Amino acid sequence: MKTALGQDRHRFEPAPGKPLVLGGVAFEGCPGLLANSDGDVVLHALTNAVSGITCQNVLGAPADALCRAGVTDSRRYLQAALADLRETPVHVSFSIECSRPVLAPRIGEMRRSIGALLGLPAGCVGITATSGEGLTACGRGEGVSVLCVLTVE
Repeated sequence: MKTALGQDRHRFEPAPGKPLVLGGVAFEGCPGLLANSDGDVVLHALTNAVSGITCQNVLGAPADALCRAGVTDSRRYLQAALADLRETPVHVSFSIECSRPVLAPRIGEMRRSIGALLGLPAGCVGITATSGEGLTACGRGEGVSVLCVLTVE
């Protein structure tokens, strides 16, 4: 068994037309996140956790190369990280801090989306959400912050 921690955060981007994507799920009515990619901070945190297991950094030069090639879908970055993974994911858990959007109605959809990417049932994908009582920039609505714990065997 191995466990790794991944983290990422992005601020909201005021550019119109960029959708907010979290865990592979698009959220209408909220600005997208500032990033070269689609800014899916949930999948970026997961990619960082996979990199913690494989010791191969994907978010950095490899992701920059994908961006230069026109690839902005964060699922592709995760797939690149998973290509180096020799172990089998058995559980993943996320703690998401933001004041917007309201995540509760979409958590099931996010769990299914992430589970499909990892080959896990939704019951092995935990997602919690908090506003952090507005004590941080993300809790005040300036962006989204995510912690991810990945367990593999």
